[in-house]
Amino acid sequence: MRSDHLRWAGLGCALLAAVVTALVVAGWRPLFSFDEQVVRDLHRHAVAHPGVTRTMRIFSDWVWDPWAMRALAAAACVLLWLRGRRESAVRVGVAVLVATAVQQGLKALVGRERPQWPDPVDRANFAAYPSGHAMTAAVVCGLLLWLLPRGAPRGAVAAAWAAALVSVLGVGFTRIYLGVHWPSDVLGGWLLGAALAVLVAATAGPRREGACPGRSPVSPRAGGPAR
Repeated sequence: MRSDHLRWAGLGCALLAAVVTALVVAGWRPLFSFDEQVVRDLHRHAVAHPGVTRTMRIFSDWVWDPWAMRALAAAACVLLWLRGRRESAVRVGVAVLVATAVQQGLKALVGRERPQWPDPVDRANFAAYPSGHAMTAAVVCGLLLWLLPRGAPRGAVAAAWAAALVSVLGVGFTRIYLGVHWPSDVLGGWLLGAALAVLVAATAGPRREGACPGRSPVSPRAGGPAR
């Protein structure tokens, strides 16, 4: 049942991402007007508060940078592989690679221009839609939450969820604040990343925590009656 719910959630995110993408491609005026108003207001604040802007750049360019997120996913893959959870390791690795391919492919296909400023506070290359920062953070953080052990303490689970939410929401805000993305770029990235992470989790088989390789979790003793 839980797997079915996850599949529907993933499909819902994918459908919403498709709608946002279609509106961006069509140049839907209400969406573009909203985007322009938000980035204009935030850019004024960024120019007037250089200290805040520097902090935003540190988080955006270093802490939540896509390469930092990919490195975190790679470390998780290595740990999973060493613990014998090779299917999960492969799933995480493939999902991150697919996310990278999807975001770069959509950027090339949609070709949306980034916000342009006479006094930019940061710079970014290539097309705007979708936000690679937002999509990568959503995929990696979503998959790391899926990998949490079932018996983990509630405090640790709550801390992991809090860190994931702060990272995903935070990186999206920094990209808009720094004037290198429109809000709909970030929304599209979030939805695409969430759809991919949820569908990976939904299609995975049941996890067997702590089972020894080559043995069933419940194994009768040799010669003894099966129970």
